Amino acid sequence: MAADSAAHLPAVVEATARLQALLDHAKQLKPEASVEPPLPTSDLVSEVDALQDGLAGRNMHGVVETAARQIFYSLINSTDITDPAFVQVWNFLDVLVLCGDRGSAAPELVAWLVEDLLDSQTTAGCRIVFDYLESRRERLAAKDFHKKNLVFLRSCNELLRRLSRAEDAIFCGLVFFFLFQTFPLGDKSSVNLRGEFHVENTTKFEVPDGEQMEVDDKPFEGEHTIATPKVEPAQPPTKPGAKATPARLAVQPPPEEVVLPNNELYPIFWRLQQDFSDPTRLFAKAHFETFKKGLGQTLTKFRKTPTVVQTKAAATINRGIKRKLDSDEPVSQPDGDESTDYFADNYNPKYLTSRDLFDLELSDLAFQRHITVQALILIDFLLSLTDKAKKKLAALDSSNKSMLYSITLSAEDAKWCRDTRNAITGFLKAVPSVEDGRFYHRMVETVLARDKNWVRWKVESCPSIVRDPVSTESIMEARKGAKDATRIRRVPEKPAGAIDSSFLVEGQGGGLDALRDPKRFAQPNLEALVEGVKADKLDLEMEMDEAGRESIRNAIASKNWRALRLVRGLDLGMLDQVEVGKDVDEMFLPPTQEIEMEVEEAEDHGAEEVATMNGTPEPLEMEKSVDAGVEAVPAVTVTQGEMG
Repeated sequence: MAADSAAHLPAVVEATARLQALLDHAKQLKPEASVEPPLPTSDLVSEVDALQDGLAGRNMHGVVETAARQIFYSLINSTDITDPAFVQVWNFLDVLVLCGDRGSAAPELVAWLVEDLLDSQTTAGCRIVFDYLESRRERLAAKDFHKKNLVFLRSCNELLRRLSRAEDAIFCGLVFFFLFQTFPLGDKSSVNLRGEFHVENTTKFEVPDGEQMEVDDKPFEGEHTIATPKVEPAQPPTKPGAKATPARLAVQPPPEEVVLPNNELYPIFWRLQQDFSDPTRLFAKAHFETFKKGLGQTLTKFRKTPTVVQTKAAATINRGIKRKLDSDEPVSQPDGDESTDYFADNYNPKYLTSRDLFDLELSDLAFQRHITVQALILIDFLLSLTDKAKKKLAALDSSNKSMLYSITLSAEDAKWCRDTRNAITGFLKAVPSVEDGRFYHRMVETVLARDKNWVRWKVESCPSIVRDPVSTESIMEARKGAKDATRIRRVPEKPAGAIDSSFLVEGQGGGLDALRDPKRFAQPNLEALVEGVKADKLDLEMEMDEAGRESIRNAIASKNWRALRLVRGLDLGMLDQVEVGKDVDEMFLPPTQEIEMEVEEAEDHGAEEVATMNGTPEPLEMEKSVDAGVEAVPAVTVTQGEMG
């Protein structure tokens, strides 16, 4: 009654007439009877600005809203959304967007009307409405989006509640994409700051009569525990004197390595969903032990079960396949086979839990991957509770206390989580082929890595990810630095630290003539190398610096090596003179020096013989004979002859 009475107010009647005039003008500007293209609004600006002229009263936005609702409800009640005449609704919404941007109406008015339109349509009609929203997304978010965002968020959430995640998976994805692209990246509308789990997501399955759905204090049905090994009695000897057979232990495999029958695995498998939906249940030791056994038995079953890839049904062959724009034909695959993308239609967020279907589900590759990815998400959550991970979170400046847990995962449980994670990743890489498995595993790891960054951002209390505009001072400083870095620089004729390259100048002994000098590549002789070693040894005695001494030692070693290489090519017999620990100046002597050393050795040998024959001389006489040198040799010789 209030709305009907408000519609007869003079201001509302005048606003309704002006809006109807705008709608008639829009019909002339856009002759197409479709959502696209958007209405050209440049010719409507003057009429929109004059919408509130002459209207008495203070609440002009309320007057325009009442008039707009009256026209809008009349259009959607009289025209079906599939009728070409329904283009009047799209034109009217475009006009209201322009009115909101120009201040002639409330900015959120168009969002309210879209919400009412979604509520009045079936799922098929909502798809058409969403085509309009996607085509006008940038225009709707361009101005005053902070006044429209909550209305759009409420509308999309209500639409998602109506849609089936299994039957309308693609439409649900479009709704999510619209929200992600429209809302700012740092918007807190879908952050879940408190870190609450979706505990309402319960999984119902068949249980035996008399058994309760929630069984926490007793082992699961079909659970295997490690029993005491049974000792088989010794077999009595069959013949006199025969030895008895020693007793043997019946070794049983661990519970997670036992491949359970499908009937026994059924309740164990579906009870894992309780832990997936509420990981905090695993803080209890009994629940965690039960979860480890159940997950181990499930992974063992997956590894031992041959996998089958689902094929698309004929009725849904085109569902989930990418389509060309404005075309109903699916995009063909590179090899011409549309069935190669066999995972395009396998999105099932909620599987059926009938016992009759359990055998088929276990052999379905998409089903196995869905469960193993759930396990990866839960294991990553458990690994975030280790002592090392909690210390990293505690080191943050500002932390969200609701995202931190007091429980710390033990070293034994952390090792189990890491081993199980490695086993799951190996399983994902192996099936159905190594190449496809690695691609799928990389995709999953990428999603999980981004999810970890998202969780860390929430733990840090969601700091703003929007950067402030760059200041004018910073821009001017950057320009100055860029100008200095790109200015023309004159290279000095002789830079500091440059190598003197004058030897390359042609003429005056430089250039190619200097490089062709035979002295540069002539083979050294043995005498030069020996003399070089002697000179280096003298320099070594005079050198005081340790670095200089090391350099001289390297030079001596180099000359020794070159001399030995030269001797090898000249005369192999000279290698007999080589002795370990001696340099070439001590092994290879010039001929004159060898003769002098032989004479000295002969003189020393003769003097020793005279001393032996005449007895030991007095100390004074010995000194005189040594000082006499060569003159003492003939006297000794004569004495020896006389004695002969």
